[in-house]
Amino acid sequence: MTLTNVIARLAIVTMLALVVMACEDNHAEEAGETIDEVVTDAGNKVEDLCEDVKDKADAKDKDC
Repeated sequence: MTLTNVIARLAIVTMLALVVMACEDNHAEEAGETIDEVVTDAGNKVEDLCEDVKDKADAKDKDC
């Protein structure tokens, strides 16, 4: 086996390892997006509740 063959095989193995790692990272990205959506939804609900309370209290400033 020549040095060129060893380097070529090493490059192929390295590329395959990077592809596998990139695929596994996709799950982390999806989880992060889900967490972002949940946090945003929770923030929106809190803001809606705050506005409802201010409406019922007949407050002048209804922004939360």
